[in-house]
Amino acid sequence: MSSRAPAAPKKLLTGLIGAPIAHSASPAMHERAAEALGLRGHYQLIEVAGADATGLRMMLEGVRRLGFAGVNVTFPYKEAVVPLLDALAPGAAAMGAVNTVVVKDGRLIGHNTDTTGFARAVSPLLAPSGNAVAVIGAGGVGKAIAFALADRKVSDIRIFDSEPARAERLASLLNTTGARVVTSVESALDGATGLVNGTPVGMLPNRNTPVPPALLRADLWVADAVYSPLITPLLAAAQEKGARVMTGRELAIYQAADAFELFTGLAPSTEVMGEAFDAVMAARSAAYQAA
Repeated sequence: MSSRAPAAPKKLLTGLIGAPIAHSASPAMHERAAEALGLRGHYQLIEVAGADATGLRMMLEGVRRLGFAGVNVTFPYKEAVVPLLDALAPGAAAMGAVNTVVVKDGRLIGHNTDTTGFARAVSPLLAPSGNAVAVIGAGGVGKAIAFALADRKVSDIRIFDSEPARAERLASLLNTTGARVVTSVESALDGATGLVNGTPVGMLPNRNTPVPPALLRADLWVADAVYSPLITPLLAAAQEKGARVMTGRELAIYQAADAFELFTGLAPSTEVMGEAFDAVMAARSAAYQAA
């Protein structure tokens, strides 16, 4: 009979770079997914506001040297990290935005699982044909959403951003004749079948909405990339109009699952990740009500 002690679970170190990120459900999702696969996972929040290229380079160098399998990247650094990486996966290179950095053989490789995650999440909302979707925001997550819609063969993608030049850049990157820039939210929604908020507007503590409620309709589906709170002011207004809504839950879970698989080579349980996400949201809601 062997007296050898059982091997300790393999360690997995991952994390998130961005600001503000104290609200993130990513630590719970990734750590529970790791535990379910027999790994000892730690997901570190790396919150640094206002980092310039030098600061980002220092953080990424730490990721390279300190044993990280990789990190996620969120607002406001999804585009800023791109020139600081050693290589980009084709999808990330095409859009110029990264939300997942994998450390492989000492090299930092950029990927975008916001795109793959949103493509999975939005599929049930899309009709077989004739989809016309308004995308509000052309930054890092807005880019991923637009690319996901193009991947799902949406024939009419209307892009609005408060910085028109940014919307123009995104439209030029999309390899489809169906993408166009619009000059107002009103024109984006004219005849649209769907609407996606790809901006941080509505994320706590912000309580604004990127779309005036008067423009929402019952025959429109409305999705929000924000998940803190789960029902954003935009989604609450859409529900009041009788519109179908999709919270940021599905995007959060699917992008995390795809990132976890890139970090580890293992497919995590989206059910386990969803349970972890829901527990974080329930705890946050209870704390908010008690305050």
